[in-house]
Amino acid sequence: MIIKRHEFASDNVAPICPEAWAAWQEANAHPAASYGEDDWTARLKERVRELFETDCDAYLTFTGTAANALALAQVCPRFHSIICHRHAHIHTDECGASEFYTAGSKLVLAGGLNGKLTLDEVTSLIGRQAEFHSQPPGAISLSQTTELGTIYEPSEIAAIAEIARVYGLVLYMDGARFANAVAALECEPKAITWQAGVEALCFGATKNGTAAGELVVFFNKELSTGFEQRLKQAGQLASKMRFLAAPWLGLLKHDVWLRNARRANDAARRLAGRLKAEAGLESLFPVQANAVFVPMEERLAAGLRARGWEFYKFLEPDVYRLMCSWATTEREMSELIANIVAIK
Repeated sequence: MIIKRHEFASDNVAPICPEAWAAWQEANAHPAASYGEDDWTARLKERVRELFETDCDAYLTFTGTAANALALAQVCPRFHSIICHRHAHIHTDECGASEFYTAGSKLVLAGGLNGKLTLDEVTSLIGRQAEFHSQPPGAISLSQTTELGTIYEPSEIAAIAEIARVYGLVLYMDGARFANAVAALECEPKAITWQAGVEALCFGATKNGTAAGELVVFFNKELSTGFEQRLKQAGQLASKMRFLAAPWLGLLKHDVWLRNARRANDAARRLAGRLKAEAGLESLFPVQANAVFVPMEERLAAGLRARGWEFYKFLEPDVYRLMCSWATTEREMSELIANIVAIK
């Protein structure tokens, strides 16, 4: 019998981290008010304001897909479009959720090296949607980290934000792995969000140690009017919201969220180094966060899967993604690399 090995398939496969689990159990000790009227949700919202060092509105959703789609529906009119990278998660992996919840907004795809939007691409796309037969851009969506595991520097975000300002667009950030970016850049969260011109953010925790529950943060509070009703209509207003909020408090206490992200990032760098040194596989993109992308011949990929290893083919013809998490161990790396060497 082949034992399935999911360790490098995604950071979603990792268990709940101890601090989030303990906070969840604490929230389960007694009854509490429902629909976000509980103390845990109130404390979380205040903690988010402290973390970003600004007055902002924060809302919980069950999933990152819901966070992205509903936030974009909130900031972009349905007869407008959303500029994003052609590898953006909202385009490749969310089953048209953004188009569905915006009731008609179109994703307009841009290129850009290593998964990042470039100023020329963004400006060119805005210019192409200039007349009334097209859908004029209403928002720009950045992924931080990108789907190729790279990271926008504060100056890069600010430059795109300036284009958004000039053309009257909202700058949105899909931060499913926002923690990994903050840890890698060693910056304050504000430096790559509202200080750089980001107006709304999906702040992810599922990939960082919780079971569920992402935050939608509006730094421009004028954009959040009516968002609670949008959440309710979409089935995203949790009745027992404390069970989404409490694990977040466990993550944010004593910067556990950053410690988890650093562990994942460090594991990816070690994995990339060992793959190159021991197996001759070199990452195709800079390893800046917790993802490693390597080319594998079909025989190698099939051989690993025959031994139980699960991972995703990310780009054609032969680029595969190996993800690390807060729980990745050196032993797991050694076992994977030993299997790669044996098959090669």
